[in-house]
Amino acid sequence: MEQTLHLGVVDQSPVRDDGTAAEALRETIALAMATETMGYERYWVAEHHNAPNFAGTAPEILIGQIAARTRSIRVGSGGVMLSHYSALKVAENFRLLETLYPQRIDLGIGRAPGSDQLTAAALAYPGRPRDVSAFPEQITDLLGYLNNTLEPTHSFAKVHAGPGEGTMPEVWLLGSYTESAYLAAMLGLPFGYAHFFAQRVEDGPAIVDNYRQNFRPSVYLAAPKVAIGVHALCAETEAEAKRLASSRNFAKLKTALGRREGVPSVETALAYKYHPQELAYIAEFSRSYIDGTPAQVKAGIEAIAEQYQTPYISVVTICHGFAERVRSYELIAEACGLKPHTAPEVL
Repeated sequence: MEQTLHLGVVDQSPVRDDGTAAEALRETIALAMATETMGYERYWVAEHHNAPNFAGTAPEILIGQIAARTRSIRVGSGGVMLSHYSALKVAENFRLLETLYPQRIDLGIGRAPGSDQLTAAALAYPGRPRDVSAFPEQITDLLGYLNNTLEPTHSFAKVHAGPGEGTMPEVWLLGSYTESAYLAAMLGLPFGYAHFFAQRVEDGPAIVDNYRQNFRPSVYLAAPKVAIGVHALCAETEAEAKRLASSRNFAKLKTALGRREGVPSVETALAYKYHPQELAYIAEFSRSYIDGTPAQVKAGIEAIAEQYQTPYISVVTICHGFAERVRSYELIAEACGLKPHTAPEVL
């Protein structure tokens, strides 16, 4: 596939074990500003709840803060967990953002709860958590509110999502399973496949192919459009990249062990006495990660683009040090030939 890579960023706002959520959020904004100047095209922020290791609980608020401090990069959610909310409220949040920052807002929608069952119940209280079977109807309603196309017979046909009648955000369906891919195809929406946290990444190409085969053109999109989210960490040497990645890997291991704590330092990760089963678990999940020199990471990203037949790749980078995260994105941008943008004026 001979195409120019279009790189974006997915930021989960990771918290360091010796840091604070406030620092993580400020770093998210700073990283967005930095990656815009490097030439990245999109910056998506995640939604997590009751998770001390990730600070991003309200992507719609964080998107506004980022968009206000940047000028050209598209800013969006990766994603909003729609099952917790009313379609009308999400539509109004993102119509407001699109009104303030026209043709720069992406609304990525996720089907997963982004939390545990107790937290999902708290988010719905005093109502009940919605059954996942209601998700397709919620998506249809959301699109209807955004595009003013609710059927006249709809119960809320007379309700209009404000503000204004401007452009609508670009809506993406996100996921790592066939169900989300198929729904995106049926609705004629772009699909973001989360290669970076899929439990069976070998199924990814088939899931994306299923999306393409079943795609129905719509008023939103004439042909299938796919973005792939990948974990990548780049440094000047392979040894340094692997060293930095140890903090990310240890953080993921601790989460699997029920210890949702901040990202540990490299020194802490390297000093830990790993059991054989833990080393096997790290080796299993990290086989889909791309860690190494600029040339190695570029080759890995190009291989993913070829495997999924798409030039749209979103990079997730997590390590303990913020300066090392910024440098990783910079090295990847340079290796992949992104065109630097003029530094934006901060409001």
